[in-house]
Amino acid sequence: MLELRNVTKVFNPGTVNEKIALDNFSMTLEDGEFVTVIGGNGAGKSTMMNAIAGVWPVDAGQILIDGEDVTKLSEHKRAKYLGRVFQDPMMGTAATMGIEENLALAKRRGYGRTLRAGITKKEREDYRQRLAILGLGLEDRLTTKVGLLSGGQRQALTLLMATLQKPKLLLLDEHTAALDPKTAAKVLEITEYIVNKDHLTTLMITHNMKDAIVHGNRLIMLMDGRIILDIRGEEKKKLTVEDLLHKFGEASGEEFTSDKAILG
Repeated sequence: MLELRNVTKVFNPGTVNEKIALDNFSMTLEDGEFVTVIGGNGAGKSTMMNAIAGVWPVDAGQILIDGEDVTKLSEHKRAKYLGRVFQDPMMGTAATMGIEENLALAKRRGYGRTLRAGITKKEREDYRQRLAILGLGLEDRLTTKVGLLSGGQRQALTLLMATLQKPKLLLLDEHTAALDPKTAAKVLEITEYIVNKDHLTTLMITHNMKDAIVHGNRLIMLMDGRIILDIRGEEKKKLTVEDLLHKFGEASGEEFTSDKAILG
C-alpha cells in the first residue's frame, strides 16, 4: 500500500547547516499494516511523514501509494489518498464550525461542492452513530462549536474526520503528544479500534516507546534518516522497553538517550 524507494532528502545542501534528513530511505507497508515509528530528535521521523504527504519534494527516489507513483504530485493532489492527524489538536478542524459541519466537510473532501442543502437527516444520523463509538458524548453535541471541545475530544474528532472516507494510508504524527496521559490513552484506544475496524494501513509516529510496543503490528526505529530496527509479528508482541533499548544499542552502537521516549 505504501512504498518508499531509495528516498533522499537534504536540507540546506552545500552549506554549513547541511542536514541529510532521509538517507537513501526504503520502506514498504503492506495493506492493513499498523506501523509505529520511533527515534530520537533528528532521526528523520517527521521528514519521512512530510515526504509521504508531499509537504516538500524529495531530492531522489520514489514514493508509491497503492502502486501509483505520487512522487511528483503536489500536497493537495496527494491528499485524496491520505488521512492525517497532527500533534496539535487545533489542527485538522475548523474551530468556529460545529461538530457535524466539520464531519460534513471531511465527508465531502475530494468531491465537487454544490448549493444543495448542507447536511441531510441520513448523514446526521450516520455522524451520531460514529461519534457514539468514541465514548465521549459528542453524539449529543452535533452543533457545538469545535473550538469549545477539549484537546482529547478534538483529537478524537480529527481522527474520525481523517478516516471518514477510509484513506489508503493513515498518517498519525505524534497525535497524542500534546495530551495528558489519561486522555492520550483514550485517543490511542480509539485509534486502535478505528484502524482495526476499517483495516487501515497506518503509520504512527510516537515519542513513547511503550505506546510504540503496545500498539500496531510492526515497529520501526529510525536514526540519521535510516531504519535501524524493523520488528514485527511475535517478536514485537514479546518486546519490552528494555529489549528495545538493547536492540537499539546493538544496531546503532550507541545508547538511546531520549528520556521522553523511554519514560513516556
